[in-house]
Amino acid sequence: MRLQPQQLAQHLSQGLRPLYILMGDEPLAQRECLDAIRAAARAAGHDERSSLVVERNFNWQQVAAFGQSISLFASRRILEIAIPSGKPGTDGSKALQALAEHPAEDTVTIIILPKLDKDGKNSAWYSALENAGVSLALLEIDPAQLPQWISTRLALQQQQADRETLEFLAHQVEGNLLAAHQEIQKLGLLFPTGMLNAESVREAVLNVSRYDAFQLGEAVLAGDDERTVRILHGLRDEGAQPVAVMSALGWGLRGLIKVKYAESQGNNVTSAMQQARIYGDRQNQVKRALSRLSMRQLEAALQKLAEIDKAAKGLMHNDAWLEISRLCFGLARIGRK
Repeated sequence: MRLQPQQLAQHLSQGLRPLYILMGDEPLAQRECLDAIRAAARAAGHDERSSLVVERNFNWQQVAAFGQSISLFASRRILEIAIPSGKPGTDGSKALQALAEHPAEDTVTIIILPKLDKDGKNSAWYSALENAGVSLALLEIDPAQLPQWISTRLALQQQQADRETLEFLAHQVEGNLLAAHQEIQKLGLLFPTGMLNAESVREAVLNVSRYDAFQLGEAVLAGDDERTVRILHGLRDEGAQPVAVMSALGWGLRGLIKVKYAESQGNNVTSAMQQARIYGDRQNQVKRALSRLSMRQLEAALQKLAEIDKAAKGLMHNDAWLEISRLCFGLARIGRK
């Protein structure tokens, strides 16, 4: 069964399925779908959650062992399997097909994938997952559709805006739905329900915090280690949540990886940046970053973010802020003389 993210709430209200597949690179949609499935599962008595991240040399026997194990803490469980590369390999392909054929008992399993290429979508393992479970495509919003998307989100908090204001908001966030979501939430806190005043919205959006996670990404891209450290300290002092910082960093890294891959294939870099929602001055920043960061380094950084996410959610004992600082500082210094 294939669903659009906006159909998930209605689906979950009718009952849970044992297997869900989240496929795509849009971080806000991924976070909201994950939260919705987790909440529905907890409401249905799935009180224990386990998370596996497929890295190099990952032992796929862990998946089979999970299905055969008996929990000491809960009769119903949630199993999340994140595959950041989208390539499970031969052993993974077999394990995923076996999981699709025989889902773990009393378990809601969530497979988390990036946007897959044609070969990935046509693979035996992905076809088996789609046939057995509920798949959701987490796609980025086309720039032309973003004003309407913002309007729909504002309506959820009983607010409206004219077309010019919606287009202003869309331009400010440059296609980043996570940033748009944050701005919409801010407007909900600052203003009452009803029609928003255009000038008030403009002032609220332009009056940003001294530090934000997207500034951190810019400093890392620029290789400015001093500014990177300064923004990191500022974000932590201002009470920013590690998960929000990681979402912004992940959005930027995924865009870089897309462009780096296009470059390696001999494709036009400027076109690749536009497809990755990288516009204006950020294009020059990205070009400089691509000249000093390899694909291996970018993919390793994205994988590290997945590990830090575990720490931020209490699944590991590492200090999430310390790990974020090490990652950002390390990326900023790569290739510097």
